Amino acid sequence: MTQGGAARRTVLGAAVLAAGSGITALSAGTAAASASEAGHGGGGYRDLPYPTVIGHRGASGYRPEHTLGSYQLALALGADVIEQDLVPTRDGHLVCRHENEIGGTTDVADHPEFASRRTTKSVDGVCLTGWFTEDFTLAELKTLRAKERIPAVRQRNTLYDGRWDVPTFEEVLRWADREGKRRGKRVWLHVETKHPSYFRALGLALEEPLAKLLRRYGRDGRNAALFLQSFEPSSIQRLSRLVSAPRVVLLSAANTRPWDFEQAKDPRTVADLVKPEGLRWIAGFAQGIGPTMDLILPRDASGRLGTPTTLVADAHARGLVLHPYTARNENSFLPADYRKGTDPAAYGDAFGAFRTYFEQGIDGIFTDNPDTGLLAAEAFRPGRRPVNH
Repeated sequence: MTQGGAARRTVLGAAVLAAGSGITALSAGTAAASASEAGHGGGGYRDLPYPTVIGHRGASGYRPEHTLGSYQLALALGADVIEQDLVPTRDGHLVCRHENEIGGTTDVADHPEFASRRTTKSVDGVCLTGWFTEDFTLAELKTLRAKERIPAVRQRNTLYDGRWDVPTFEEVLRWADREGKRRGKRVWLHVETKHPSYFRALGLALEEPLAKLLRRYGRDGRNAALFLQSFEPSSIQRLSRLVSAPRVVLLSAANTRPWDFEQAKDPRTVADLVKPEGLRWIAGFAQGIGPTMDLILPRDASGRLGTPTTLVADAHARGLVLHPYTARNENSFLPADYRKGTDPAAYGDAFGAFRTYFEQGIDGIFTDNPDTGLLAAEAFRPGRRPVNH
């Protein structure tokens, strides 16, 4: 399935990052990688189809999340970009899991040899009990098999429990390179550092080993086929000093504070960051934001969509792209306006929801169902470009 939208430009430097974005100078290695990218359809992120459809944890609506099977299906369905979340092992390898607690996404509970590893920890102020990647070596983690995280909603996905292991990020980079060569176009990735302050305190910092891998695989340049993302702005600031790949600050509910703000006693909340002055600050070291959709289209007490905020226009005015999260097909995740029937696992009017989301002028969206998102996006792609392009 080919990607829609305007043809990508291949000239290095086309649609360069906005001035004042805080990007460090390219190293010789990065410059070489960027030149290589330019020779292989290496246009920047603004040349992606608009609106961009991002496979959330792969095609997690159909396969257990963060497995090579989920990533492969997302690519086969036509996703423009595919997401990975990164956490470390005890011996410092970066692996793809949405959380470091893996009791719900692997069969670790079925392994008696790891029964004693079950423990309780405080992660970013939240008390969790289970098994944690930082307590396993990569070799130990590789003995586990992935499984569906929400079987009550996605019972069909349990068919694929045990089919895949937990991939390392390096394995994903190799997979993306192979698929890119096979398909004749680059495979775009959207890579999140999970709980970076927590892991740095454990001596398992994420940013430096991630940057090392990106340089090794030529994905560190400003036109790299990759976004970096984090809910902690300081992680994105740190990455901005290590690599030049485009960066996105993720934003949770308005009344919350990023965990690094909590630790630094920074009084700002997400509500402050989505104001013009907060967005201006973010634009100093990032190229985009990834807000929860509620920051764009708030829901009322009944779960119905309310009046749109000015966030899209405000972010675009500061040169930032918006990749909100997360669109899903099931009733349990949809606004009340688009639910059908009473079964939370049944599909609602997902196309209606996507249409409303895209009408806000967002640049892309994370979705568990990239095929649904792509079909909905086609109505917005012919002849249309983002207002800040």
